[in-house]
Order: sequence, then C-alpha cells, then structure tokens
Amino acid sequence: MTQAYDGPEDDKPMPLLDHLVELRKRLIYALVCFFLVFFITFYFAKPIFSFLIQPALADGYKVVVLDIFEFFFVTVKLSAFVALIVGFPLIAVQIWLFVAPGLYRHEKRAFVPFLVATPFMFYAGCALMYYVVLPYVINFMLTQYAPPDIEKTLRSSDYLERILQLVFAFGFAFEVPVLLTLLIQVGIATTEGLRSKRRYAIVVAFV
Repeated sequence: MTQAYDGPEDDKPMPLLDHLVELRKRLIYALVCFFLVFFITFYFAKPIFSFLIQPALADGYKVVVLDIFEFFFVTVKLSAFVALIVGFPLIAVQIWLFVAPGLYRHEKRAFVPFLVATPFMFYAGCALMYYVVLPYVINFMLTQYAPPDIEKTLRSSDYLERILQLVFAFGFAFEVPVLLTLLIQVGIATTEGLRSKRRYAIVVAFV
C-alpha cells in the first residue's frame, strides 16, 4: 500500500540554470502583459484622465496644462500606473506559475484565496478613494486652506500625482487585512500577538 504524498507533484531535482531559465520566461511574460496593457492604456489615456478629473470639474475647479510636454508625461505616468494596476492579475499569474511547482498541496490551497483577494481589495480601496474620499479632499483642501479670492486651478501633473498617492495609500490600506490573514495562515503571526499590539497599530494607522 503506497502512502499519499502531500508535496510538489514533480519532486525531481532541478538545476539552477533551469530555474533561471524558467524565471526569465516568467519575467518576459510579465513584461509582455505590462506593456500590452500600457499601450492600450496609452491609446485611451485622454478619456481615462477625463474620468479622473471629474470630481474636480464637478466642483467647478479647472485643470490646466502649463508646459508643452506636461500632458505627454502625464499620459506616460498614467498609462504606466494603470498598466500596473490592471495588469497585476496577469503578472501575479506568472509569479504563481513560477512559485507553485515548489509548494505543497496544502500551501497551494492556502495561497490561492489570497491571490484572488489581493487585487479585489486593492480595487475596492481605489473605488472608495475615488467615489467617496476624493471629492471631500478636494473641497476641504481648496476651501478650508485657500483664500476665497484666489482662483482655484489645478495643474494636471500635480493633480495626477496626488491621485496616484491617494490610490496607493488606500490600496495598500485595504491590503493590510489580506497580509495579516496570510501571516496568520502561514504561522508567522498569531491572533494573540496581533491583539496585544492593537493599541500601537491604531496609533500607527492614525498617523
């Protein structure tokens, strides 16, 4: 009677060169996915940027371009950011295909839900930032701290930079539950340890 083996399906030794070749292949596929989404986003950059500035326009503010090459660099930065966010699931698949053969079956079952939850939670944070938080941020910063007799205009490059900062901040914040759950799942952290440090976590989150 043979004993069931709960490990990698193919446990044959693999030379370092083969690992490097496989890593190179996955990196090439990931870059192809990134640049494919990048060029598609670059083509649709104008409507995407128009979508992002709607909260400012809805409140009566102007978004202006002050340099000849400004909007070109805005387009490149916007395209790269959207390509990274939208293409992340495709890139994550390549990372998973490289790592998965070396994982045991129970490790695979533990990691798969987190691969699904990671982009979902990040997109949820982005949606909360854009639809709920961003209009309040714009109004609060421009009405509470700017004198009423100053004309409110927003430079396109500065506006995009602030949007990206907020997206990363909210996206990362929404990833914290996924990260903590994964750490507990693999045994690096415990619920008791996290509970004992709750007061410090609240202070750090507030800051």
